[in-house]
Amino acid sequence: MTDNADPVEIFRQEASELLEQLEAALLDLERSPDDRNLVNSAFRALHTIKGSGAMFGFDQVAAFAHEFESAFDRVRKGDAAPEPDLIAIALNAKDFLRTQIEKPEEANAVIGMCILSDLRKLVQGPGAVSALASVTPESAAASPAPPPPEPKAWRVGMRFHKDVLVNGSNPLLLLDELRTLGDCQVAVDVEATPPLDEMDPTACYFTWNVLLETAHPKSEIEDVFIFVAGDMELSIEEGAAPPAVAAVPSAVAAVAPPPAAGESAAEGAAKKGPKESATIRVQAERLDEMMDQVGELVIAQARLTQLAAAGANAKGVAEEIERLASSLRDAVMGIRMLPIGSLFGRFRRLVHDLSRDLDKEIELIAEGEETELDKTMIERLADPLIHVIRNAADHGLESAEARRAAGKGPLGHIRLVARHAGAEVLISVSDDGCGLNLAKIRAKAEENGLVAPGAVLSEAELHQLLFLPGFSTAQQVSALSGRGVGMDVVRRAIEGMRGSIDVASQVGKGSTFTLRLPLTLAIIEGLLVRVAEARYVVPLTAVEECVELSSEADARSRGRSFLNIRGELVPFLRLRELFGERGEPDPHQKVVIVANADVRVGLVVDQIIGSHQTVIKSLSKLHADAPSFSGATILGDGAVALILDVPHLIASGQAREARLQAKQAKALEAA
Repeated sequence: MTDNADPVEIFRQEASELLEQLEAALLDLERSPDDRNLVNSAFRALHTIKGSGAMFGFDQVAAFAHEFESAFDRVRKGDAAPEPDLIAIALNAKDFLRTQIEKPEEANAVIGMCILSDLRKLVQGPGAVSALASVTPESAAASPAPPPPEPKAWRVGMRFHKDVLVNGSNPLLLLDELRTLGDCQVAVDVEATPPLDEMDPTACYFTWNVLLETAHPKSEIEDVFIFVAGDMELSIEEGAAPPAVAAVPSAVAAVAPPPAAGESAAEGAAKKGPKESATIRVQAERLDEMMDQVGELVIAQARLTQLAAAGANAKGVAEEIERLASSLRDAVMGIRMLPIGSLFGRFRRLVHDLSRDLDKEIELIAEGEETELDKTMIERLADPLIHVIRNAADHGLESAEARRAAGKGPLGHIRLVARHAGAEVLISVSDDGCGLNLAKIRAKAEENGLVAPGAVLSEAELHQLLFLPGFSTAQQVSALSGRGVGMDVVRRAIEGMRGSIDVASQVGKGSTFTLRLPLTLAIIEGLLVRVAEARYVVPLTAVEECVELSSEADARSRGRSFLNIRGELVPFLRLRELFGERGEPDPHQKVVIVANADVRVGLVVDQIIGSHQTVIKSLSKLHADAPSFSGATILGDGAVALILDVPHLIASGQAREARLQAKQAKALEAA
């Protein structure tokens, strides 16, 4: 993060983390309503958002958070129970807070008032609600509202530990928050301040005495110091003896510069429009490690320059630079890695809402949240996983009655698991529902003309029909599903990340969708091959083996091209023909066997050069009509090598085989 980072953007990032903490606490509270730690966690998140919002000029955010906090305070005091209806409205209030922070121009004040009104009615209890409902204009006129409570005077003494500033607290902010409760007179005691030459600039030597006149109870005064109670000595006593007043500056004025005339900080930020966070938190140890490697690289580069000037052999230094570059690459990739738990946490709310909308009891179980994945991959995975989880909840899990009839408990489970497998990350979404109905899938495919009646299809091939555009077995179109939009989008998104999807299902026991993904989109291990004069990279994760194309196999591949690999027939594609290369092929061609979703295809090349660590460069929009390639890389000699899109090549091979079969069938019919 740079020194000139936008403070409003910093607030938005920190508020986003606090909102996630608030949502997690509310969701946990629904299952554990007696857990006081969860109540306090939610309250602390709200309290921090309120204070930070006021400091950075988000006045509407601070006001809404204050009302939200006041209503939720009854839960903290035990006057209201965190029942499901209350949690649902609190989650809506959390969503409204997010809108106020991220897209303030879309925050409808009327909606916010309705949410707060519903929240107050629930926390006040049924008696209070009925009393409010029974009030008429006539009775209101006859019975005036009760007078507000009389303000009281409180003496507040604050003595902080010396390291309070180092810990990130600011006493001036606390004074500003006390001013929001009523009239304040503040005196500062500086007697403990040492001489200038003995003073530690990071230490706090002052003591504050405050006379506060407020109608708020003592508990709200204590709430001001909820986060610094362990770093101070606090006394709050009722009394009216005023302290000797000294001028104490406003913390807000000291910390946040005033907005332009007629414009709040939130309005100014809204004009720029919300933007995605471009920052990432990095462990200090990883930065130290990378800095050490950069230092070694600088030393090696200086040695190389010296040897080049003297005309000496620099082979040893070149090997050292190669080693350091490899280590530095791994360190940088490590910095980009984030635990996938940051993504999994978002789906708890999704499942909570699906459970309510579908009237099903659903529990989300997440495992492997510490599994690390590239930051870019995590951002692009959200939408595909939402589609898969929705389908699991809607199509996979049965209703409570159907589950009881099948001998299951009424609570359905969706299990979200992440784990490393070599150079890949496997993310699986499983449910314990009814499983996939292959007969229904086949009937729907035949009805739509996707499968010829009577065609022999394996279970895996039937599963892949789910990913065809427009395919759906739903009998009715609902707000969640039935339009055949979703799974084809999921497959395109996953293949766009050079991944694949496997499906497994067992009737009556559930289904599992497994996403296979590379660790990163930036660098891959590849197999460098040559076709004519051009060079290409095959992602190594898709390569199973390499064999030689014998002259016999080459000669007999008239029309249909197959290799016999240990008793299994594997179709192959001649990349020379596919890419329109001219000239005669090499006398000893090679076949690279690649696989995707249990389908194997051979790619015929002229030469296998060897493994190659590939830094991926995206293709321009001018090359968008070249689907056989997923990107490009620059080789050591400066030439460009295209990266093959293995899933597309396999699909091309399957389509070609289908055309050949249809052609041969037609020829047999004509004969």
